[in-house]
Amino acid sequence: MIDVNALELLRRRAPLVHNITNFVVMNLTANALLAIGASPVMAHAPEEVEEMVDLSGALVLNIGTLDTPWVQSMLRAARRAGARKIPVILDPVGAGATSFRTQVALQFVQEGLVNVIRGNASEIKALHHAGAKTKGVDSTESSRQALEAATHLSEQWNCTVCVSGAQDFVVTRGQVTMIENGVPLMTKVTGLGCTATALIGAFASVEPNPHRAAVLAMTVMGVAGEIAAQACPLPGSFATAFIDSLYVLQAEKLQTQMRVRNL
Repeated sequence: MIDVNALELLRRRAPLVHNITNFVVMNLTANALLAIGASPVMAHAPEEVEEMVDLSGALVLNIGTLDTPWVQSMLRAARRAGARKIPVILDPVGAGATSFRTQVALQFVQEGLVNVIRGNASEIKALHHAGAKTKGVDSTESSRQALEAATHLSEQWNCTVCVSGAQDFVVTRGQVTMIENGVPLMTKVTGLGCTATALIGAFASVEPNPHRAAVLAMTVMGVAGEIAAQACPLPGSFATAFIDSLYVLQAEKLQTQMRVRNL
């Protein structure tokens, strides 16, 4: 089970989370990290990524708006993070949609550069089987359908794999945790999956166990979504309310509202 007190530890430490992420979500993920208590930085220039990693508690890689120079910056940053024992969280956005995306994501995994992978079911299955297809950046399958792929990835590459969906699953070498918090409205706001990945980075900065960090981040996402949806049932206002919910969320509320169990 998760330690909800890590939420207060995160706020006390305010770790720097280095994001090399896509243009679509930069503003949302930065605001979410600020709201939960972390300190975000978005830096992708190859001339500075290694120095920025040195200052950071975690590195988040997101391939949503991909190009070759960014891939080189991501690789440079990830290798530096590995050398410094700084956790690396990968969001393989759109893996399975094109061979370029799939191969780039696989390179990070196969080099052993990644501590946590967070993706939807189609993305996780594409990493496990490179011929699997997805619809753009959206999943075509349920999260439960990717459990076998997540298990194989975790065991093969010694990492934690988080499959997000109506139910979220976190898998680490045979250990499986299911999170049932969240609301369907979260799928109507672009970038909330990427936000989940960024929050995993935040919690990995203060929680050395990557499985617990991922479970805690996904639970925080789901509970904040539930709180926001109660006040704002439409996508535009919900997006703002979600950031507010992250900001006011307390460990006691998280403890009473979370629906988490080990399988």
